[in-house]
Order: sequence, then structure tokens, then C-alpha cells
Amino acid sequence: MWRSGWRARGALRGLGGRADLRAWRWESSAACERALRYQVGEKLHGFTVSQVTAVPELSLTAVRLSHDGTGAQYLHLAREDRNNTFSVQFRTTPADSSGAPHILEHTVLCGSQRYPCRDPFFKMLNRSLCTFMNAFTASDYTLYPFSTQNPKDFQNLLSVYLDAAFFPCLRELDFWQEGWRLEHEDPSDPQTPLVFKGVVFNEMKGVFADNERIFSQHLQNRLLPDHTYAVVSGGDPLCIPDLTWEQLRRFHATHYHPSNARFFTYGNFPLEQHLRQIHEEALSKFQKIEPRTAVPAQKPWDQPREFQISCAPDSLAAGSSGQTTVSVSFLLPHITDTFEAFTLSLLSSLLVSGPSAPFYQSLIESGLGTGFSPDAGYNGCTREAYFSVGLQGVAEEDVGAVRDLVDRTLDGVIEKGFEADRIEALLHKIEIQMKHQSVSFGLALTLHIASCWNHDGDPVELLKLGAQVAQFRKCLEDNPKFLQEKVQQYFKNNQHKLTLSMTPDDKYSEKQMQMEAEKLKQKVSSLSPEDKQRLHEKGLELQAQQSQPQDASCLPALKVSDIEPRIPATDLEVATAAGDVPVQCCAQPTNGLVYFRAFASLNTVPEELRPYVPLFCSVLTKLGCGSLDYREQAQQVELKTGGLAASPQVLPDDTHLDTYEQGVLFSSLCLDRNLPDMMRLWSEIFNSPRLEEEERFRVLVKMTAQELANGVPDSGHLYASTRAGRTLASAGDLQEAFGGMDQVTGRTSQGKPCWRVRLFPAQGPPLPSPGRAPAAPHRGPPLPGPRSHPSVPAQVRLMKRIAETADLTPVLKKLPRIKKHLLNRDSLRCAVNATPQQMPQAQRAVDGFVRSLSRSQKERKPVRPQVVEKPAPGAAGGSAPVLRKLVTDPTFKPCQMKTHFLLPFPVNYVAECVRTAPYTDPDHASLQVLARLMTAKFLHVEIREKGGAYGGGARLSHGGIFTLFSYRDPRSMETLQSFAEAVDWARSGRFTQQDIDEAKLSVFASVDAPVAPSDRGLDHFLYGLSDEMKQVHREQLFAVCREGLVDVSNRYLGTGRSTRGVALLGPENSRIAKDPSWIIR
Repeated sequence: MWRSGWRARGALRGLGGRADLRAWRWESSAACERALRYQVGEKLHGFTVSQVTAVPELSLTAVRLSHDGTGAQYLHLAREDRNNTFSVQFRTTPADSSGAPHILEHTVLCGSQRYPCRDPFFKMLNRSLCTFMNAFTASDYTLYPFSTQNPKDFQNLLSVYLDAAFFPCLRELDFWQEGWRLEHEDPSDPQTPLVFKGVVFNEMKGVFADNERIFSQHLQNRLLPDHTYAVVSGGDPLCIPDLTWEQLRRFHATHYHPSNARFFTYGNFPLEQHLRQIHEEALSKFQKIEPRTAVPAQKPWDQPREFQISCAPDSLAAGSSGQTTVSVSFLLPHITDTFEAFTLSLLSSLLVSGPSAPFYQSLIESGLGTGFSPDAGYNGCTREAYFSVGLQGVAEEDVGAVRDLVDRTLDGVIEKGFEADRIEALLHKIEIQMKHQSVSFGLALTLHIASCWNHDGDPVELLKLGAQVAQFRKCLEDNPKFLQEKVQQYFKNNQHKLTLSMTPDDKYSEKQMQMEAEKLKQKVSSLSPEDKQRLHEKGLELQAQQSQPQDASCLPALKVSDIEPRIPATDLEVATAAGDVPVQCCAQPTNGLVYFRAFASLNTVPEELRPYVPLFCSVLTKLGCGSLDYREQAQQVELKTGGLAASPQVLPDDTHLDTYEQGVLFSSLCLDRNLPDMMRLWSEIFNSPRLEEEERFRVLVKMTAQELANGVPDSGHLYASTRAGRTLASAGDLQEAFGGMDQVTGRTSQGKPCWRVRLFPAQGPPLPSPGRAPAAPHRGPPLPGPRSHPSVPAQVRLMKRIAETADLTPVLKKLPRIKKHLLNRDSLRCAVNATPQQMPQAQRAVDGFVRSLSRSQKERKPVRPQVVEKPAPGAAGGSAPVLRKLVTDPTFKPCQMKTHFLLPFPVNYVAECVRTAPYTDPDHASLQVLARLMTAKFLHVEIREKGGAYGGGARLSHGGIFTLFSYRDPRSMETLQSFAEAVDWARSGRFTQQDIDEAKLSVFASVDAPVAPSDRGLDHFLYGLSDEMKQVHREQLFAVCREGLVDVSNRYLGTGRSTRGVALLGPENSRIAKDPSWIIR
């Protein structure tokens, strides 16, 4: 997976009161105490301990070591966390854009000396209970991480990762498959034209279909032009065909050596076991070398520079005349200066984050554009950091005006500085980040330290946030103009300044295709007849290899018997607020944080208002409330909470396919001391939101429309899936109307909060959102969660239309109408996760909030008359059940529909959906296992290996929709044929008991993914799923057998058995254009 310029987008979104980091300490854990016993200089299995440091603010102990024989660096973070993490990282510094590090990342995972079977990486996904497995190529390093809660699994995965990294086979056919190759369109017919194929080749074509990616890549290339950052580490599709197999092997020899490696482990598993295995299986077989991979310092410029680039027009963006993007960027100091990086990241946040930020006011509210330019803010992923700010959605003639606004804004900051409350909000955000317990904490840490450590910075210093905050406060105390002087030094007086603008060209895509055609012509014309014959033979050889059954018996594997037979219990109680509003209370070790949620029904909202509910949710907490205007409200949200969010929900019933609950989920978190303030803010938002602020509303609409349009290239398979399922269940229309942009904008249909708790501003990518660990460890496209319902761009198109509307008054008038139906105590339920000690206070605060809400003055009847009340299973202590008001439509008739969304992409996103069985039906468990079985044993080979798509597979939603999908796929109709062949394969039962067991392991890896204290009990709150129901489903999964799999394949997936829908996002298709059964949009 390519991650160029990966960074913590935006800045810290901070919140609440003065941060007193000294007041909070976690108790030392057994894992930390064990680590503290190590002594500097101590020898352990070929390693020497060089540092042992307690980091109490993160409740961990850091142990640094170096390998005696090779000089490999090692960092272990001991913490009482069952979800243990490993990673190995290599500094990879390509000299050209042929994509050597990216293609190598793919190819090393295709087989190794100890595990020579084809593609052990993907096979381990089904032989493991891992909570995460992947690999990343950044601009200057390649990282191989995994995490798991099982000690045996950890050793198995570590063995596979070590052998892959240090002893890969690097077979030529694997290079052909994963990187690029010349092959006949039909490999079996040498008369068909030769074309470019390859997984990475197609992946990068898909990547650069995204204008934001084009801009970000050029920004880095132009601002840091002297060394490796001047090229595309992931590979430029026009340069990838220049890479040879021999060059790839040489790149591995020079970069994948232990002397150029950094090892990382995290969690509560014993360190010595890791060291022994790493030394014996890998490092003991090498001698130390001097790696020549260091990135030299970028020579600073003596005067600013300007560049202009072009891109394809965005048909989904609002306004055809204003599609130019412009930014002004500044080179900053080396990222290994930890405190300077920390300071500059905070400074970046103050400059761009939130409506009170100077650049937000001067740029976003100027009306010149629709949103910040890509990568706005601080970027600490290259040797020297950089800061960038600008606008997208700008008219070409306004580029100069944007540049001048940037300069004037910096002058104003130097003169006026920043409000003290904004600084406190950012520091308080760090306190929340340290207290919030993410299930993917180890993964977040390895990603956070990767860039700094890659350039020989001190990763432990990077973790000492308490010391950095204290030093920052001291600098401000000693010099009130500390930050203003930084702006003067690094921005005003900085000659290494780049103005980059990107303007759409109507012929851009055509020109790209022409250049690819010229490249292909050049390659083909240089071939002799003997070369062409060899290509044909190699193509047949690759096809035969891909079709040949693989013996994976050499790989380690867990057994189904290693899976825990029972789920851990979650204790819940249901109280009432204001006499009749149910409040689910889940006492958890939340470490001084309180997590609040409320769910309000949409049953009475008129049909014509439903498409506007996502927009209502998006702006509700950003327009102001009560006596607070939107800037004052944002300041209070930042000072008193960890974020407030609202998101539309369509929650499927667990027993009936055509029954569902519709509503809005309100989510927030805060430090316990700020709970009254957080609930007061919710009261004012519910009772007196400022829904009449037209100018502010216009700004938010433009930003939302731009965000949605930008998200389509990365999430096309998700949109296609929901469109394909639209006519298969009664909730389909609503799911599409709600836009399903959850995966793009941060909302989620699983009911997860919309906050993004990011640890550490200065380095690395954003942390995963709180909640479950990645549910489907995978390599390929981002997968939807088990119950998410992303949709086709219905909401994108609606927001585009609204953003292009000159008079927003009619739209604005819809918001108070939605508010009347939604923001009251009718059909409301609440949930709180807090420590047992905090729970009484939390219940009182929620009770006060509910009492502040009004009831409807007259009884409102549901718009759809078929509403049934369904009690959720009772919680502990005989608590009264929560009544969920579900919409049902007994007259609904599913129908088939095929839709092609014409989009200017060079690749396709394909989905086919089938209506099957709800969650409680025993068939659901069989279909769940079948989806993993079809993915691993058939679709992966056909869609990715043979077809060249970046990813593909099958999945089953909680609502019973079975989906086959592909991602960044060079094929379309052929992929649909592969889907049909996958069904035939499943119906024929051409799989073994070992295949079934592996599919079960993969399913349970998702089912048993760790759940954060903040999210425990959420399944019960939203879906009414009790522990008993989940245990029954668990036992159904264990009981899945071969006969049941063949049976559900025939009854549900066979042609004519169940209603299905198809959707395709991608370029023009002549076969579809001639087929009247397709709807083309």
C-alpha cells in the first residue's frame, strides 16, 4: 500500500480546560515493571540494551536496543495491552519514479525461502487471528506491521514477516504480476494486442485519478527537489514500465539489510521471546554493513519559486469555473528536532484549525474557494518538514489573490499573536489523546515515530509529550511572543517558499492516455519476434501458475480450536432520565474520560426532508447555539469537549431484511471535570441552534461538497456496493439518500463516534478512530465495517447542486423543520461509558440534559405507518428494556437494477449485491464464512492476480446483503463474469475442510477484534444485540460445515435464486452502452 506524504491531516482538534499533565499518571503495569528491570549494557539474544525509559503519560516503558552483529535498531514499548504489535521498517530512497520500493513491498510478500508458496501474506490472513496485517510504502521508508492478541499467532506472523523481508524469493513471475508486464489482452491468444498489466501499475493509475493526490505529490516533488523526494516512491504509471526485475533485486539487496532496519514491538508479550526469534531466524545470518540510504539535507532556496500543473476536471465538484487549486508552502527544519517539530505542529494547528484560526478566517471565509488545499497544515513525513496552506475550488484569476491573502494573514499573526484560550485548547487536546484508549495504540505508535526514527531521530523523546508540553509552556511564559517569532522566522523570512497552482485541463485524461499509448508503442516496437514469443510464453506460464492450486502447508497456522469458545461479557444497566428516556450505562476503565451518545428517531421526518438530514447533521454543531456565535461555540467545544458530532443512521434489524431503524446518532467525549459543560453545550444545540446563519452555512456547504467530491476516487467500491444493494431491501433508498459518505467524512454507520483522537501532532499519520480495531486485516482497498452502508454519490450530487445554488434560503429553511422532528426528547435514548466512580455524576448530567429538552407539542405520527416497537434484550439487574421503533414494509418487493456511473477514472469499481439472510438466521453465519472463503480461494486469484485489480472480494453486511466487489480494476464486464464463476465455484463445493477452517479463522479475527472501553455496549445500544445473541451467532459460526456452505451458495447465490443488483463506477464502456438493461448516469 502506497502512503506518500502520509501525515496527520489538519491539526490537533483540541478541547477543554487547562491541561495539567502532571496530575495524571497511570499505575505501573506488570509489563512496564518487567521492562524497567532491564539494565543499560545488558546482553539479550544478540542485542544490547542502550536505554530504558518510563513514559508514564502513555503508561509504557521504552526499551531501546541495538543488534551486536548487524547494528539493527530495536525499540520495545512495554504496555499492559493484549493487542501486541510488531513492525520492521527500512529506509527506502529511490532515485527515480519507477516505483521500486512500492513494487518490492508487494513482491517480497509473494514467497520466501522458508515459505516458498505463492503469496504467503494473503494466505496468512486466513491462518491467523491478527487484528491488523499490512505493508506501507512511504516517500522514504517501507514498513511491515501486524498486530494480534494471541502469543502463538504473534510468533507465526513474525516468522513469516521476517522471512519475507530478509529472504524473499523475488521470482520474476511475481514481479510481473505485482509490478508490471507486457502481456497480450488475452494471454492465450498471441494475436491480441500487447498491453500493460500489473497490480501496482493499476493501483497507481487509480491513485493519480485523484486530483488531490496529484497536487500533494507535485507539492512534495517541487518543494524538496534535490534528492529522493523529487520522485514518486509509489511509481508514476508512465515510469513503472522502466523498472526491470534485476533492478528490483538490486534495490532489495541494498535497502533490505538489517543494518538499514528498525524493529518495533509493543504490548505485554515478553520482549526476550521476540529478540530470540528475530536473532535466530534472521539477523544471525547477516554481517554489518554501512547502508548508503541517508537522505541529505535539502539545500535552501535564495528566492521563492512558483509552478503550475494541470489535472482532469472534476465532474462531481461544485462549479465548473472554479476548479483551480493553489497553495503556498514553506520548508521547515529537520523533523529530528523533536521540540521544534512539536512547536511547529501546534503552531500549524493554531493557524489553520477551526473557524477562529487566522487562515480559516482569511481564506475559507473569503469566498474565493471551497476548502483548504490538499495537505494544508504541518507535514512531518519528510526529512525536513513543511507547512502548506491554500485553497481549492478557486477561479484561475484569483490565484494571485489567494497568495496575497496568505502573506497578509502571516503579517497579522506576527502583529497580533494568538488567543490564550486557543493555545489551551490544543494542549488540552493532548491530554485527551493520552487518556483515550485506542484499540490500535501500538499501530498508531509505530506509524507516529516512523518518519523521525527513519532519519535517526530519537523515537523515545517523541513520546515524552509531558516534557514537550512543559517546555512549550515555559517558552510561552518566558517570551509571550514566542509563537509570533516562529512565524516571523519560518514563514515571513523564509525564502524557501513555493506557490503551486493546479488548473483543470479538459484534455488531461486524453493526454495521459496518449502518453501511455506512446510508452506502450515504444516498448512494443523494441521487441524482436523472439522477444514477443517469449512474452507470450511467459504470459501463459504466469496464467498457469495463477491457476495452479497452491500447497500452503509450509505456513504456520492457528486452529479453530485456538479460538475462544465464548465472548467476554459486557455488563450493562439501563436507567431512565427525566422519568422515561432510557440511558444505557456501561461502566468501563475509561481513564477519566466520559463518552456520551444519544440516538433520536427520524420516523416523523417528512420524506422530502430526508435527503437533507446528512447536511443537517454536518452543520448542526458548527453554526452556533444559544448566545454563542459559531466561533464562540467552536471555542467552547474545543475547550470543554473532545468533539461533538451528529451522523445519520440506518440500522438493520437482526431478524427481518425489510425492517430497520432510522435516526441520528449524537456523539461526544470529555474529561470528567468538563462533563457539565459538555452537556450544557448539547442542551443549547438541541434547544436553540442557530440555523439561520446563511453566510456561515454557505461556507460549510461548499466545504462539505468539496470533501465529498474528493472522496470518490478512494471509495468507489463502497459507493458501487450501496448502489447495487439499493433495490434489494426496503432500507436501500434511505441508505443511498443518506449518502453513505461515512468512509470519507468520518461518519460511520456502525455508530462509532465521529471524533478522531489523534496522538501526537508532530509526526506521522492520523490515529485510527476509537472503537474496534481494523475489522478485516487486509491488503488492498479500505474495507467497509461489518455494518456500514456507504453509497453511490447520491449525496455527492445533491451537495454539488446545493453548493452551486446562488440562493440558499430554501435549503436553509428546511433545517428548522428537521429540527422540530428530531431535537426533542421524543423517541430518544442515551448511552454513557465511564468509570464506575464517574457513573453517578454522568447519570445526573444526562438527566439534566434530557430535562432541558422539550416534547413535541402535538403527537407526531410516523411518516411511514408500518412502525413496530421492538424491545432490546434487558440489561443487567432486571433493567427495563429499551424500545426501538423500527420501520417495516411487508409489501416491499426487491427488484434487480444495473447502474453505470460514468466517471473520468482510468480504472473501475465494480459491485454485485445479492439479498440473503438476516443476522439471526443460521444461514447468515454460513454466508459470512462463505464470503471469506470465496475471497481467499477464488476472487483474490481471479480479480487481483489474473485481473490486475488492486483488490476484490466478497463480504456480508449485518443487514444480509452479500456483496462481490473489485477496487481499482482495469476490467469491468470480465470482473462481473468472474463474480459469476465464483458463485459456480462455491456451488460446486471445490474447497477443503482446511479451506473452511481458514475462512472461520478470518471471520473470527473480525468478530473478536478488540473493542475500546469507549465503545463497549455499543452493539446493544444501537442494534439491540445482547451478549446472548452474539454467543448464539458465535456458535452458529463454529458449526458452519461444508454442506451448509454449498446449500447457501445454491439457495441464495445461484442464478435466479435471489434478487441481485449491479453497479459500476468508471469510464465509458461500449458494451454497457449497447445494453439497454443498464442505467447509465
